[in-house]
Amino acid sequence: MDKFISFLKDSNRYKHLLWGVFVGLFALSSWTAIYSAIVAASCLELKDKMRDCYWDWGDWLTTIAGGGIAAILWLFL
Repeated sequence: MDKFISFLKDSNRYKHLLWGVFVGLFALSSWTAIYSAIVAASCLELKDKMRDCYWDWGDWLTTIAGGGIAAILWLFL
């Protein structure tokens, strides 16, 4: 559990997770929640890449995981 919490604290990944859920909830369906989370994650990482930082796959996957959580919520609503 400590490794998971330290993973989320690294590079503010908990913010990526929360914003992935937030974007996915405003997508209004489960399929578009995943799609919008992928687009949002890619745009965030492209912004980092354009500012001479590296592409962080952990941040990218964490944002998509947040969209997956939102998609699961949409399946039950």
